[in-house]
Amino acid sequence: MNVFVFPGQGSQHLGMGADLYNSNRKAQQIFEDANEILGFKITDIMFGEDQEALKQTNITQPAIYIHSMVIALIADKFFKPNAVAGHSLGEFTALAAANYISFEDGLRLVHKRAIAMQEACEKTESSMAAIVGLDDKIVEDVCLQSEEILVAANYNCPGQIVISGTTKAINIACNKLTELGARRALILPVRGAFHSPLMKSAEESLSKAINNTQFKEGTCPIYQNITGMPYTDIEEIKQNLVNQLTNSVKWTQTMENMKLDGLTSVTEVGPGKVLQGLFKRTSRDTETKSLHQLIV
Repeated sequence: MNVFVFPGQGSQHLGMGADLYNSNRKAQQIFEDANEILGFKITDIMFGEDQEALKQTNITQPAIYIHSMVIALIADKFFKPNAVAGHSLGEFTALAAANYISFEDGLRLVHKRAIAMQEACEKTESSMAAIVGLDDKIVEDVCLQSEEILVAANYNCPGQIVISGTTKAINIACNKLTELGARRALILPVRGAFHSPLMKSAEESLSKAINNTQFKEGTCPIYQNITGMPYTDIEEIKQNLVNQLTNSVKWTQTMENMKLDGLTSVTEVGPGKVLQGLFKRTSRDTETKSLHQLIV
């Protein structure tokens, strides 16, 4: 089984997509269409030199979506997955790439999601931290013991969990988890507690936007973050997208389920190689590659 996977926030970098814009006419048109849909020139930020501007959630998420989709759309002769999946934001890209939604509708949804998440971030001082080298259960127990909101937000691979919550809770937990033997407890450069109850205020606007978007039958199943299982039913997919905002990204479970279903190769579509690295740590015999490298 060949699976195509799409990265989420954190994979962005300055200059992302500039090579495609400058060398491929179809890519250039897709970038310009995206600028028009958004109502501003996001390409100026993507191809520019302002790192802080690119880090803003309402810029980062559409930028990664656009870059990933440009690659998928211009590499259509290579794009023949048996299934797709995306990490957090990447789930929306995966749906668009597998034709469940149009590129344009996907971009509008991602932009609305990003704005709603940024607004939720501004309501509470919160953050996230990567915890490396501990069993999931130890991290989960520390989260349960917290007096403030603190949850396991991303199960990235065995021995690597991202926690999410109030800034105070994150700081206390990092110290406690280090004492318990974590190899690393690294506070991430994000200004919000993604995939936690602190995103609840973003749920209503995202749910409305999703229900106002036209979905259709996709070309293959999508493994969704909320359970790590594959779906094709439109109503289930839509509800899972909404629930994803305030619940954990079960990427470890997704990779394990793919392997049980006969995974042989993984192709990452978008900036960076983060997801390829996670698959390699989980299953050394799985072939990994970048779709970007096949088209340049």
